[in-house]
Amino acid sequence: MYRKIVKRMLDITISFISIFAISPVLIVSAIIIKKELGSPVLFRQKRPGYLENPIYIMKFRTMTNETDENGDLLPNEERITKLGSMMRKLSIDELPQLFNVLKGDISLVGPRPLLMDYLELYSSRQAKRHNVKPGITGLAQVNGRNGISWEEKFEYDLKYVQNQSFILDIKILIKTFVKVFKSENVSPEDRAFVERFDGNN
Repeated sequence: MYRKIVKRMLDITISFISIFAISPVLIVSAIIIKKELGSPVLFRQKRPGYLENPIYIMKFRTMTNETDENGDLLPNEERITKLGSMMRKLSIDELPQLFNVLKGDISLVGPRPLLMDYLELYSSRQAKRHNVKPGITGLAQVNGRNGISWEEKFEYDLKYVQNQSFILDIKILIKTFVKVFKSENVSPEDRAFVERFDGNN
């Protein structure tokens, strides 16, 4: 009942109000990115959604498209801009995902949608994180975010799958706001990128 009806109503209501409230931030961010990086301002990336069905999440661009002499993209660390680093620290790059929430691809709260490449690396237990719709934020994000191990993140994801409720979602949303405001645990050792999951971490 909660997941199918109440949670969806909560997602639509909060995401719609949030988009309206932060529209100046979205517009200014888009203008600055357009000026610094050019088009496109947004990028779409394929991620596994509910029951591992593919979805495309939207984010603001934070990196250039610079390539090496062979035409291959340079490492992420070399392509991210100062603006991009700041946007990631403040989680501004994630804001376009509110439109994904409105569309119904993801929820406000749930396990973060990770890379498609990781699907074959999960254990049968870890794969259960896909038994609910992924979210912009979740238990892992308010309990360490990028400062905890992959195993800890997955345990928090599974805990959410087993215990999701209206009260829990509200608590996570409030904690997320506080974490973002304080810029806590954005990335380990002040790095802009997190180490890839290799199935053994």
